[in-house]
Amino acid sequence: MSLPEHGLVLGKFYPPHAGHFHLVRAALAGCERLTVLVSHADVESIPLASRVAWLQEAFPAARVIGAVDNVHMDLHDEAVWQAHVDVFQAAVPERIDALFTSESYGPELARRLGAAHVLVDLDRGAVPISGTAIRADPAGNWHFLEGPVRAGLALRVVAVGAESTGTTTVAEDLAAACRARGGAWAQTRCVPEYGRTFSEEKLRRLQAERPGATWSDVRFDTADFPLIAARQNEIEEAEARLGGPVLVCDTDAFATAVWHERYLGGRNPALDPLADALPHHLYLLTDHEGVPFEDDGLRDGEHLRPWMTGRFQEELERTGRRHVRLHGSREARLDQALRAVDALVAEGWGIADPLPEHR
Repeated sequence: MSLPEHGLVLGKFYPPHAGHFHLVRAALAGCERLTVLVSHADVESIPLASRVAWLQEAFPAARVIGAVDNVHMDLHDEAVWQAHVDVFQAAVPERIDALFTSESYGPELARRLGAAHVLVDLDRGAVPISGTAIRADPAGNWHFLEGPVRAGLALRVVAVGAESTGTTTVAEDLAAACRARGGAWAQTRCVPEYGRTFSEEKLRRLQAERPGATWSDVRFDTADFPLIAARQNEIEEAEARLGGPVLVCDTDAFATAVWHERYLGGRNPALDPLADALPHHLYLLTDHEGVPFEDDGLRDGEHLRPWMTGRFQEELERTGRRHVRLHGSREARLDQALRAVDALVAEGWGIADPLPEHR
């Protein structure tokens, strides 16, 4: 028996969770080609474009599209039914052979769309989760989220600071402290600094040409920094898809712009869009006071640390980035960082309620 030619899955996917992914996988196996329609109401705070992108990344074999639907749900109102169907048919005007749902209203909606209905996990036995539960407690239900959605919802915390001020130390300590809390927090990841890898490679290439060359002989070009920032973003995005509710980053593309100033004496406008490409929710600025300068073979400019700390502070304030400045011992800085992260998490994700259902 041949499969239906064109299948449809539709829903709010607010946000997409494992139950939705189970439904879409079943639909992909149950038809020749699949359209996933994401419906969005203006009261919802997760952008439609984000939900479409997350699902398209997860299911490249499907066509994922979005539609704005500001009609409330009322299964007993004919006009409401028709308004929803009009939205769906405008978004997907071609013939629909099979509608895949996990909803009790699925058969009636399929009838109105002229499609066969395929029911998948109505009682949520296979995947016991709902969008309501996710919205109420994203961290507590993190295990029901998959890579693209995790990356979209993770609270990203970035350690920045001048040379040899403990940014890597506090980032790694913070990630370890979060992992020790268990549950979803056990998956907390620390994004490494790509700029250091780039610098090591640059020094090795120079030493291959000039044996005996040291870090003081290395020169940077303005074009190096957008490459560093773009690769930093790529690494961060990959780590975010694997991690927990908080992602700790040892620097980011925003910091790369300040490092450009430090090495080349001015701004590079090409870095600005890279600095703003990813969401970052909290910055931890490591103060230079009380931290001895340690030359590990890739550092110089101890005298520039006060200036760099000041530039980070100025840029964080100018761009309106949420930040705290860390002072004191290693233990004190970790305590300050943890309290700042806990305050961020306590504020929640701020996911707005969807349109109410009329019963």
